[in-house]
Amino acid sequence: MTNQLSLGIDLGGTNTSFGIVDANGCILVKDTMPTTGHDTIEDYIATLKIKLSPLFERVGKENIIGAGIGAPNGNFYTGEIVFAPNLPWHGVIPLAKLVSEALLLKTTVTNDAKAAAVGEMKYGAAKGMKDFIMVTLGTGLGSGFIANGQIIYGHDGLAGELGHTIAVRDGRKCNCGRLGCLERYASATGIVITAEEWLEERYDETILKTNKGKITAKLIHEAADQGDALALELYEFTAKILAQSLADAIAITSPQAIILFGGLAKSGELLMAPLRRHLEENLLSIYKNKVAILHSALQDADAAILGASALVNLYPTQKIN
Repeated sequence: MTNQLSLGIDLGGTNTSFGIVDANGCILVKDTMPTTGHDTIEDYIATLKIKLSPLFERVGKENIIGAGIGAPNGNFYTGEIVFAPNLPWHGVIPLAKLVSEALLLKTTVTNDAKAAAVGEMKYGAAKGMKDFIMVTLGTGLGSGFIANGQIIYGHDGLAGELGHTIAVRDGRKCNCGRLGCLERYASATGIVITAEEWLEERYDETILKTNKGKITAKLIHEAADQGDALALELYEFTAKILAQSLADAIAITSPQAIILFGGLAKSGELLMAPLRRHLEENLLSIYKNKVAILHSALQDADAAILGASALVNLYPTQKIN
């Protein structure tokens, strides 16, 4: 067994997935556990240690050189989770320190979307790229900015929050406290909010009417696949707002590509076709026809593990103990 294995942990609001990855990006063993149901972060880590034990036995703990963790509001510089609203524990949590002490492994923590960007750069669609933007279109909208082959962290480790840039002035209230954040419009949650608003305000003939008050992104996708005019308009509206914000981001970092990941990105051409059109319409002329819009090349189930594990080798001197 090679002695260049890394542990990747994706700490989500509901579930935690983890796996041991070799230098070629092959996940040798993996498992999951609930994130919820643990009264304290210490209880959670104790359970995580127990769940990891059989995986360590299978590959040899001595072969693992470190652990990487992608977590909501994870701060690379401090190794902390900072006031993550969707986790069961609140405040500032010294996650890297706690995990390192429990597992006796050097541990790196970063924001989950930034971890996805690292994984994409090492194993996915951005392999060989030095400048790109990773955008995760899930319940929220996460992002990771790569420039000159490095993640942009900013002075405090919290840079790159595209989802919380203002897309609509004085728009919808966001969970972060601001008004009009991009993720309230261009995410699985955002497109559902738009649908419910339109069903209240408009009288279009649409198959979505029967699910008024309980719309999901999946229902919108299914309706659009059937040619429902309102559902197709929802994708057009969502794509336009996303494209306008991406055009602004491109003007700042001049990336080679925008790489999309997450549930809403799985809508395929329903989203991608209007997104490409609106992006080109909104780009500065010097950027037109230069920026590719790509789907992630990583498998959904494994992307988060790969991204987190890639932190170990990408930043071998930046461990937080």
